[in-house]
Amino acid sequence: MEYMTEAVDRSPGHILCCECGVPISPNPANVCVACLRSKVDISQGVPKQVSISFCKQCQRYFQPPASWVQCALESRELLALCLKKIKAPLSKVRLVDAGFVWTEPHSKRLKVKLTVQKEVMNGAILQQVFVVDYVVQSQMCGDCHRVEAKDFWKAVIQVRQKTLHKKTFYYLEQLILKYGMHQNTLRIKEIHDGLDFYYSSKQHAQKMVEFLQGTVPCRYKASQRLISQDIHSNTYNYKSTFSVEIVPICKDNVVCLSPKLAQSLGNMNQICICIRVTSAIHLIDPNTLQVADIDGNTFWSHPFNSLCHPKQLEEFIVMECSIVRDLKRSAGAGVISKKHTLGEVWVQKTSEMNTDKQYFCRTHLGHLLNPGDLVLGFDLANCNLNDEHVNKMNSDRVPDVVLIKKSYDRTKRQRRRNWKLKELARDREDMDTDDERQYQDFLEDLEEDEAIRKNVNIYRDSTIPVESDTDDEGAPRISLAEMIEDLHISQDATGEEGASMMS
Repeated sequence: MEYMTEAVDRSPGHILCCECGVPISPNPANVCVACLRSKVDISQGVPKQVSISFCKQCQRYFQPPASWVQCALESRELLALCLKKIKAPLSKVRLVDAGFVWTEPHSKRLKVKLTVQKEVMNGAILQQVFVVDYVVQSQMCGDCHRVEAKDFWKAVIQVRQKTLHKKTFYYLEQLILKYGMHQNTLRIKEIHDGLDFYYSSKQHAQKMVEFLQGTVPCRYKASQRLISQDIHSNTYNYKSTFSVEIVPICKDNVVCLSPKLAQSLGNMNQICICIRVTSAIHLIDPNTLQVADIDGNTFWSHPFNSLCHPKQLEEFIVMECSIVRDLKRSAGAGVISKKHTLGEVWVQKTSEMNTDKQYFCRTHLGHLLNPGDLVLGFDLANCNLNDEHVNKMNSDRVPDVVLIKKSYDRTKRQRRRNWKLKELARDREDMDTDDERQYQDFLEDLEEDEAIRKNVNIYRDSTIPVESDTDDEGAPRISLAEMIEDLHISQDATGEEGASMMS
């Protein structure tokens, strides 16, 4: 007996579409996809064009109801912001996928491709893909509007220094530019003894105060004034003021320490020279080359003042100079400077060349001075010193002359200077001749002190050609390796705010 076997086709059967008669696989609606889409549009109700607000000043997008968020192009944050704009219509369908369609960055258009599903006609699930076009509209946010108004502020920092020279402020200005601490300021105002920084929020001002405490020795006091209040919502509006006081000591000042402070610094002499002011006051003893650093807290605990006015600097000519090789150090002496050489010199004032009066002193400039060189210093022997610590000292311990730095031809140095610095854009009066002289002193300090120079951005001045050093008289100069090129970035790339804050 033979058995006949037949192949059984277990594939699902096909039916005809009830609308157009095309063979289709069975579905709850018994309608093909083309006919079903012609009858039902699941994207109906979802807007195909939506507007979104963008602030050009701060590069932020508006997120309802009242916040502004920073989002990069085609980022997840920007996609979530776009979907929230059509959150209500999308609640009627099931969102399967969403992604950006590439557009030109400057087209002010954002395109989002959406894939949605929805149940239609007897439980059939229809999936559809469509694109929503977002039009980017420019709108200035509240923070940038206040910045442009320049008359609204919630916090101000008043930086003051009770001194007649602005070297510390010039150094502080370069640090602010280097680390971009001026970007959140509404306005910078210069007055005769300091700077005022205005901010739209107290948090930005507090950040600036912390920066100042880490860069220069200072102390501050904070106060606030009530502007308005709402007793129903328990909200208060204050204006805060931070008063920052920088130590009244600048580079090249001659100071007299208290006996207690001098002893705590390694039994150094009370008469010292300030060679640098950074985050601390750097002092050197011209008699022993002993150096010491004094921070802000130590200074305010044992304050001292400058003995002489910067305008009291006099020009001396070196008559004789000898290097001190063997120096007996006292017990408990501190650190000795390796960058200086101790020397004994005989000097004479250039204004007294018709006399035979000479002065003997020790100096830390032994490695720079030779007979015939010009040097700037203070004449303490013929100066009226009104200082409590000097008045208590033995007169034999007070030197007749304290030499500060070697003198060079300033006109030639300015002509050969092939570099420049940037400046903060601030409200100020016209610079007088004294301000210009002080600024030139600061530029010369940068050329002479590498420790200060490494914290400052120095830009190559292409308008001045590079000259040879054949006729150079030995004045210190900044090498090309320490300069950076001055980039001229267009306003579109940096934004109006960034371009206006730096000149």
